[in-house]
Amino acid sequence: MSWLVPLLKTMRPKQWVKNGLLFIGLVFDGQLLHLPALLRVAAAFVLFCLLSSLVYIINDLADLQADRNHPKKRLRPLASGQLSISTARLAAVSLALVVFGAAFWLCWQFGLIGLGYFGLNLAYSRWLKHIPILDVMVLAAFYVLRVGAGVVVIVVSLFSPWLYVFTTFMALFLGIAKRRAELALLAGEANTHRKVLEGYTLPLLDQLMTIVTSGAIITYSLYTFWAPGLPENHVMMLTIPFVIFGVFRYLHLVQVEQCGGAPEDVLFSDRPLQVDLLAWGLSVILIFYLL
Repeated sequence: MSWLVPLLKTMRPKQWVKNGLLFIGLVFDGQLLHLPALLRVAAAFVLFCLLSSLVYIINDLADLQADRNHPKKRLRPLASGQLSISTARLAAVSLALVVFGAAFWLCWQFGLIGLGYFGLNLAYSRWLKHIPILDVMVLAAFYVLRVGAGVVVIVVSLFSPWLYVFTTFMALFLGIAKRRAELALLAGEANTHRKVLEGYTLPLLDQLMTIVTSGAIITYSLYTFWAPGLPENHVMMLTIPFVIFGVFRYLHLVQVEQCGGAPEDVLFSDRPLQVDLLAWGLSVILIFYLL
């Protein structure tokens, strides 16, 4: 069983937090207390966690040589030799059979989104991650697909398309911040570790972050008073400051604290951001379910 712990590390359970986006449709459609819908989204969440782990295993197999030359990624189980290539391949095949079989049984649209997510990840690992700008757009698409996966497994009536746009801008922000952190960390050796970094400079990435953060804040603000199904007194606008603080705090972490290479690490380590996200989530639930 010496392979179990390295395999679990390769599956990246810390990054499963990203799959919490599957609950966006449930919460913002007012169905959080509807047990059948909650169970379906919970099942979709588990399957997407396994699908994400399948992608991480395949990515580590594909990026094995590059990871061995990376100052941090060389410590990953596959790159360091703690997990054998044969074990990783067997785990990938097993996960694929379980995930896609269960996904299409749960909902055929969910199964198609899962296949699309998987296929796009393969294309990203093989080609798209080497193309500047397009690489961060694909990273953003992964987040949007998660939201869509949570929507299709239930019947929604109040969920607004504005949330897809907001998710897109925020996902672009995280992807650009990730590239900026990598470029700052690797400095002059950036091109050796990740070819796509040749197409970026810190000023360019800072300009792109300005654009997408502005778009995110404007889009969310428009959602709070234009989307159908929200309270007519526009009380949802009271959640805007939480979004603004979250964006500003992440910018501070990226540009001042030199963080942002792994959003999940930031989420688990930064207390102000955790408090802000909790306050935003509680305020949304209060507005949707108690007012």
